[in-house]
Amino acid sequence: MMKQRETIPAGVKHIHCIGIGGSGMFPLVQILHKKGYVISGSDNNESDIVATERAMGIPVVMGQKAENIEGADLILYSAAIMETNPELQAARKSGIPLWERSRMLGAVSSWYEEALGVSGTHGKTTTTSMITQILFGAGLEPSAVIGGKLRAIGGYGRCGRSERFVYEACEFKDTFLDTHPDIALVLNIDNDHMEYFKTVENAMKSYTRFAEKAGTVLYNGSDPRTVRAMEEARGEGRSFYSFGWEETNDFSPANIRHLGGLERRFDWMFRGECLCTVTLHIPGDHNILNAVAAAAGAYLMGASPEDISRELALFEGAGRRFEVLGKTRNGVTVADDYAHHPAELTATLKAAKELDFKRVWAVFQPFTFSRTYLLLEDFAEALSLADRVVLSPIMGSREVNTYDIHSEDIAAKVPGAAALPSFEAMADYVHEQATEGDLVITLGCGDVYKCARMILNHK
Repeated sequence: MMKQRETIPAGVKHIHCIGIGGSGMFPLVQILHKKGYVISGSDNNESDIVATERAMGIPVVMGQKAENIEGADLILYSAAIMETNPELQAARKSGIPLWERSRMLGAVSSWYEEALGVSGTHGKTTTTSMITQILFGAGLEPSAVIGGKLRAIGGYGRCGRSERFVYEACEFKDTFLDTHPDIALVLNIDNDHMEYFKTVENAMKSYTRFAEKAGTVLYNGSDPRTVRAMEEARGEGRSFYSFGWEETNDFSPANIRHLGGLERRFDWMFRGECLCTVTLHIPGDHNILNAVAAAAGAYLMGASPEDISRELALFEGAGRRFEVLGKTRNGVTVADDYAHHPAELTATLKAAKELDFKRVWAVFQPFTFSRTYLLLEDFAEALSLADRVVLSPIMGSREVNTYDIHSEDIAAKVPGAAALPSFEAMADYVHEQATEGDLVITLGCGDVYKCARMILNHK
């Protein structure tokens, strides 16, 4: 298939990034910087990412001011930036080209001969991280844009020397349709972002369109919604490969062994033939399927079975994906996870309950009023898997609470759950009641990781 190439407007040399400290912005900054563009940026919070960008020679200012955009030829901003942002308002008035992050990701994806877009409601960051680690460890020099920190590459992405590019393709507001995958990987399709899609069927149509942009499609043959959506994308000389639990898929796991603790082992099969044995050191059976998908994606991009077996055994997980942070002085293990949808909470809490802890605490920050309102019963059911539940106020992000929904509404449906007004109050509560041998796992895609640190360092 002929690939459409997108270029940054001629004459653009200086790109200013609003929200340059974001994990989604950072890998694009790395790539643009290495491609020779002059980068500047602003943010509201100091962070490790900002420190790294400054070490790269990129000027970053704290605070949002109209004068920060002076001298820029193009303004890049993230979806989290509000319309009231002074820099965004100044950019709109100036006539300077203004690109949202997803548009830049789309352009960057078109520059590579072999771009693999990892899509799906759940598992994108872990699977993208696995593929990147395999390719990187194999010396195949990928570029990457990942939604979490990958220890093997020391960050959220990289600019490699090959034509291979691996990126997370997010379905939120159909932004993945701005990208240009040569290989479209579809992990699953679930009922998320319903404030935008309205129905799961509409979401499936978007995944069909995403697959139609690619020459090769790798999809979850064990997920009925994904199978139906991919059937609609067949034709036009497109190649299809399925992965799944069943041996009827092109790629599947066989002889799964739970070896104790976090360790799992299985034979990675391709059409009935064992290509290699994979050992994982991350929790949850759902990660076995993520690994099968990642191995298949890396294999299609040139990694050998030996590379796949070696690098997956070394894989330590992505940042904020069941990331164990340490133990408190009282012997309580503290972990952090990005799970923010009921299905993700269920998978993470089931994995936690399989481990050798006395009690599992779910410390959850709901994200967006619409998701909390629409999936209230599902959230309550998922959180009920934990032994103890603590809830923060809902992080509204880009939304206004027109739903009159509150964390107390979840707490009312989960026996013994506590809804507290702040991270400080939550950390105090956990410190007082959690005991040696417990696991406390903070959950959510907002800033609940700050609460994890408070709990870990509580005096």
